[in-house]
Amino acid sequence: MYRFLLTPRWWGINLFVVLAIPFCVFMGTWQLGRFEDRVQSHEQAEKQPDPSTRTAKPLDELLPVDKVTSGRPAVATGTYADQFLVPGRELDDRQGFYVLNMLRTDSGKALPVVRGWLPGSASDARVPAAPEGEVTVTGDLQASENTNSDGVDVRGGLPRGQVGMISAATLVNLVPYDVYDAWVTLPEAGAGATGGAMKPVPAAAPQGSGLDLKAFQNLGYTGEWFVFAGFVLFMWFRLVRREAEAVRDIALGLVPEDPAAAPEDPSSPEDPSSPEDPSASQGDPSAPDHDVASTPVR
Repeated sequence: MYRFLLTPRWWGINLFVVLAIPFCVFMGTWQLGRFEDRVQSHEQAEKQPDPSTRTAKPLDELLPVDKVTSGRPAVATGTYADQFLVPGRELDDRQGFYVLNMLRTDSGKALPVVRGWLPGSASDARVPAAPEGEVTVTGDLQASENTNSDGVDVRGGLPRGQVGMISAATLVNLVPYDVYDAWVTLPEAGAGATGGAMKPVPAAAPQGSGLDLKAFQNLGYTGEWFVFAGFVLFMWFRLVRREAEAVRDIALGLVPEDPAAAPEDPSSPEDPSSPEDPSASQGDPSAPDHDVASTPVR
């Protein structure tokens, strides 16, 4: 009954099932592993002390920035150079902008330093000037932002002196010197232009270290891949069952093997031009003989 499974058509179906199910299981397991990694990193982050409370170290000792060094206090010495404003940044449920200055160090590279946050629009804003001369700053180390970071503006078209993303790849095109692939935010901000004080920008947790929306997306994808695997197996069993029932019906004579060989419906009208119709072959006896009638009588 199941010999049809060896036909070329079913060989293709079976091959698809054999390849699809392991692939779905593999992808589901991989997504589950991603979710477990995020849970584990979140638990480890909770067990470790607050990075900002740890001893400050020179900047070069903490680079490159990773999940361990992110948020650690970093010390750098240099002089402030170019200043930029980073618009569209929210703090305490208020819209404002960051005040970003480039700190040129003795190595020749510059470290982006967020000196604080001010409310309002960055356009035509009055901001406090950076300290002059050589300064030593201690700030919480942060990794360069990317398109997935909160508050990043990738639309472009910002006025001169503004940037939408704190990233070495962006800043290196605006200044004539190299830029560290990191930045720091100062825990204490300076005075504002209107007499108030700039608010310090708190350090953000490194990406992928918490149970954020992406972590639960991985969990959702895990369920989807396993559901796909079950669906493929279900459809295979359903097709096999339907094919087996069709083979059984043919064996019992319930369904002809060749549908074209099925008997015709006796109730269907016959072709009037069929040679079996006597009227078609002999004609109507009551009809006059046209040949005789057409013969003239003399």
